[in-house]
Amino acid sequence: MEIFFLIVLIALMASALGSGFPVAFALPGSAIVTIILAGFSGLIFESNPSAYFHSSGPFEWLSAGVTNLRGVYWEPERDTLIAIPLFIFMGLMLQRSKVAEDLLLAMAQLFGPVRGGLGISVVFVGALLAATTGIVGATVVAMGLISLPSMLRNNYSPSLATGTIAASGTLGQIIPPSIVLIILADQLASASDQASSLRKSLHKEATGEISMPSFLDVGSTSAGEMFLGALLPGLILVAVYMLYILGVAVIFPKIAPAVRYDGKMDIKFWFKIAFILVPPLTLIFLVLGSILSGIATVNQAGAIGAAGAVFMGGYRLTAGKRSAAYPAILAILSLLLVFYCLDNYQMNVKAAQTTKDFQGLFLGAIASFGLIVSLAWSLIRLIKIDNVLQGVMLETAKTTSLVFIILLGAAVLTSAFRAFGGEDLVREYLNSLPGGFWSKFLIVMAVIFVLGFFLYFIEIAVVVVPIVAPILLADPSANITAVWLGVMIGLNIQTSFLTPPFGFALFYLRGVAPATVKTIQMYKGVVPFILLQLLALAVVGSYPPLVNYLPQRTSLLSESAPPPKNPKLQYCLEEFVSKKLLSDENSVQISLSNANNIDFSILPSGLASKANNAFADGLAAIDSLRLAYESELTVSAAEASYKPKLRIVRRIEKNLRDKNAELKLINQELGRLEDIKENQPVKKALELDRKLILSEIEHLNDSFPQDWEEVYTSFSSLVKAENKARVMYRRQADNSYGSIKDILNIIDGYEELLQLESDLDSLSIKIGSDSPELVAEEIKLLASKVGRISGTSKIKSLLSKSRKALKKKKIDRKKVFDYYNKAVFEYQGQLSWMLKAKETVYPGFSTYLKSVSDTLGARLQDKMPRSTALYITSCTSGHRDISLNF
Repeated sequence: MEIFFLIVLIALMASALGSGFPVAFALPGSAIVTIILAGFSGLIFESNPSAYFHSSGPFEWLSAGVTNLRGVYWEPERDTLIAIPLFIFMGLMLQRSKVAEDLLLAMAQLFGPVRGGLGISVVFVGALLAATTGIVGATVVAMGLISLPSMLRNNYSPSLATGTIAASGTLGQIIPPSIVLIILADQLASASDQASSLRKSLHKEATGEISMPSFLDVGSTSAGEMFLGALLPGLILVAVYMLYILGVAVIFPKIAPAVRYDGKMDIKFWFKIAFILVPPLTLIFLVLGSILSGIATVNQAGAIGAAGAVFMGGYRLTAGKRSAAYPAILAILSLLLVFYCLDNYQMNVKAAQTTKDFQGLFLGAIASFGLIVSLAWSLIRLIKIDNVLQGVMLETAKTTSLVFIILLGAAVLTSAFRAFGGEDLVREYLNSLPGGFWSKFLIVMAVIFVLGFFLYFIEIAVVVVPIVAPILLADPSANITAVWLGVMIGLNIQTSFLTPPFGFALFYLRGVAPATVKTIQMYKGVVPFILLQLLALAVVGSYPPLVNYLPQRTSLLSESAPPPKNPKLQYCLEEFVSKKLLSDENSVQISLSNANNIDFSILPSGLASKANNAFADGLAAIDSLRLAYESELTVSAAEASYKPKLRIVRRIEKNLRDKNAELKLINQELGRLEDIKENQPVKKALELDRKLILSEIEHLNDSFPQDWEEVYTSFSSLVKAENKARVMYRRQADNSYGSIKDILNIIDGYEELLQLESDLDSLSIKIGSDSPELVAEEIKLLASKVGRISGTSKIKSLLSKSRKALKKKKIDRKKVFDYYNKAVFEYQGQLSWMLKAKETVYPGFSTYLKSVSDTLGARLQDKMPRSTALYITSCTSGHRDISLNF
């Protein structure tokens, strides 16, 4: 019956959407109605309201829907959604202030003389508007009103003209900042958590281990990463559009002729072009640049963009007046003063002490006041001129409300879908498909593409993604990243604006296109661009680094980059080290040999032995790494024959688990039934089912490959050998670098230790004359100071023993002095060898550490060097199959 109510849920939702019922109410309404229907049906026919639910009951699932709904709005971790109204405001403000109109006219003059130039100018402006507004409807309408008449007047094919405008308008869905990318980031963050649980469960079932190594876990994503990941695919799509228009214009000159510019392309012309291009390009740089550089979060970048749009709008609507640029000039001067203060003063109110500090704070306050005044000035202009600000605010509120209420409704719908086992059904279906991950992925992409013909992008993002994303992300055979999946879905959803019959870009364009342009011509015009979008989808799908490279690069080169010891980076870090060692092995070995030739007999025996072991481990680490890669090649060679059998066995084991679960339920049901006449037919049916399941279990047990145990043992031994070699390499490499670094840290403490000499000497007199309590406190303080210096544990221990002897009821002064004198002797001996070591051992050890810092010492660096980070970026940008661990 769960399937029946699942069908009812989908049918209700489809009927409501198809009838034109508001989406915001169709999604939660169909969910609530279906849950209530299932609850009442269970109560009437089975005397149990939970009977027709996959698990739990109607009250639990309704409350789960409410919890999901609250989670969308209330969870602090999901503050990414705050960026949505900010970017909507920015886009609407730029559209209302006629920036798009200026760009279109200027670019048409610039590109017009080239064949297909008007079309190329539309794509170029579409890309610029996408990077500043991201509002598809506003962009399509603006370009349809300004560029379409010009293109038709200059004998452009109506199909090519309308197709170019509609497709260029949709670039705002994939070129950041994009509303759909923010929504997808929010959905995928939740999906990543579910995928992580699924993968851990899969690992436990396959290996029997309770915990899963962290490097096998599923990574999450954020709106910032989605923006970075979508940037290159978006630019590729722009380039593909331009090349297509140029190609069509060259092959069929009549459908996209060149348009001569009547004026002169002199300095005045180029100044005008620059003056129109610089403001939006500056805004793009501020918004995307602040995200790319890590200076601002997506929310903060949205606020920067909204403020920038206010300044641009205030200037554009008063263009020609003498005072038009005054607010912008004041804002620029204020920002320059802010940067000056940040660069030259300590801008911390709590830490301010000196006159200079307060001077910096005063200048900062003036700069902030100037910035607020300039922003208020621009806002007042926008209110006075045609009440633009009110219109923008009203449209922002409407659009934001639409997005949020659909998000809330989808949260309730997803809960109902899970209540009737829909998620499990989808997972079972996708996992049963032959062909592994890629067959599942292609099916999902095909479903999203088809849904794009009928549904709005938000509906697809918030209804489909939470169901399918955890399944795709959890699959270890592809081990895809959440950002790559998000960009792929974003590219796919983008087609929903162009696909008839409900392509929204087509509706927007139809509303402003002249009657001479037929709807069928518009449909024909978008077909090539839909195919180009699918081509871009295929390119990005086949080469994941196009998406993953920029987020990874930004992460690894940022101030908050993960340390080199991060488990997820080890494979690529070792690959980098191995290539460096193989190409320059002699250099490392020479460094080890030179270090071994240093006379470190001056060091205490323990440290000398530590140094000897470190250099021996350095040589051994090279051999261990070589062995690890030889073992990896052996594993790769055996993988071809092992993988198919592993898939067969894992499928059999999964089926066995399912059958055993069914058997357990039947046994429980049989145990509940009383042995009376009325129950006999039911018991017979259950017994028959039980026998059938037992025979299926027996058949499954017999279907294991006969040589599986032998194959598994053999392959496992190869994997263990590789893992053992890698663990050994890490241990030896860390010791070869870390031990020498520890010795240098001890020697570096010489000056600090020397400063304690007077404190130590003064204790000699105090022990014999002052009160024991006061002396004990002084010894405690001195021991604490000594303990903060590396390698002084023995001195600290002797001082502590001296202090303990003073604290006894019967004080033995001789014993106190004995411990004290031993501490002094140890102290003087340590100062002596440290001073000699600074001159003899220190330079050689320092040279050694520098020479192996990016190889044997790579894991112990506080931060990865740029060359290492860039190599690891390239290495981790692809998707590595980790299914052998499951």
